Amino acid sequence: MTTGDLIKYLEDWAPPGAAWEKDNVGLQIGSRGYKIKNILLCLELNGEVLKEALQKKCNFIFTHHPLIFSPIKRLDKDKDPRSELIESIFKNNITVFTAHTNLDFTKDGVSFELAKTLKLKNLRFLENETDNQFKVAVFVPQESLENVSDEVFKAGGGIIGEYKNCSFRLNGEGTFKGSHKTTPTVGKKNRFEKVNEIRLEFIVDSWNLNNVISALIKVHPYEEPAYDIYSLKNKNANFGAGVIGNLENAMSEKEFLLHVNKCLKTKVLKYCNGKSNQIKIVAVCGGSGSDLMKFVISKKADAFVTADIKYHSFQEAMGKFLFIDAGHYETEIISLNAVREKIIKFIPQGNKIEVFRYSGTTNPIKFFKQ
Repeated sequence: MTTGDLIKYLEDWAPPGAAWEKDNVGLQIGSRGYKIKNILLCLELNGEVLKEALQKKCNFIFTHHPLIFSPIKRLDKDKDPRSELIESIFKNNITVFTAHTNLDFTKDGVSFELAKTLKLKNLRFLENETDNQFKVAVFVPQESLENVSDEVFKAGGGIIGEYKNCSFRLNGEGTFKGSHKTTPTVGKKNRFEKVNEIRLEFIVDSWNLNNVISALIKVHPYEEPAYDIYSLKNKNANFGAGVIGNLENAMSEKEFLLHVNKCLKTKVLKYCNGKSNQIKIVAVCGGSGSDLMKFVISKKADAFVTADIKYHSFQEAMGKFLFIDAGHYETEIISLNAVREKIIKFIPQGNKIEVFRYSGTTNPIKFFKQ
């Protein structure tokens, strides 16, 4: 199994196009051509993580937070610790791959794993993404329909929630008249023609649109395939922000705070009280999620677990819902469990590749207790 094989698999799950537009995700350092030995997962990459990767003979490192976020203007080993780190990565033929906000916004990604860790049920996105899907309609002669649809599906078209190869097909009659420069597949140039065609419709995510159209044109029998692209306002079933679910049994605010502490193994929680002492419906967002407050309120959640909450955000939430800051690291590190499970399923049977989680912590925040 090569690094390229694994990268394609991971990006089919958490596509780079689903990431925040200013994020830097995907292959950060290395090559898609290396044969994978072992794999190390971490929230962020530093010298200690790299040391452990070398000890465990890992040549593929998965990180959630990008090692390279902004453009690098210089590699000065005396002033930038990353320079020596990057040099060592290259020398040891290691590939570094990052899935950041694309993993945040993906179904079964960061927030879903946080919700599962808190033992929530009936999980769904707190707010689904919109404006990132298109409907494509293409007109195909009957004998070429399956060939065209197969290539469209392979390129990423026709995905709706947990269903693949979704399309709608309608019989009709197409007309055309080619100029003297044409070589029509059906009929003759300079003559008005009628042909039985199928209108093939399917949905495609925005980041797959170009690939799908290229595949469609490549396999379509006509010189000039006729197709339409419609921008959709649909809620995307597979991508969104935050997660909402419910506890199996309602808890008091104190019981739920203790529950969060235990599940996330946190040392401290910051919170403000909500309007009810009965916690049943719970929203979560791994990492910084304060900007989702309006959705928490509209969905009538009793509690919201996230991180990096500002003072004035606590003020705004007070008396509306139990607002809990459980820590950025603490609400995201558990997502590596989902990544590990996903990768293990992909490794071919009989292959001896091992998948490790970094055994230490990269959390820069320490807690002082008198």
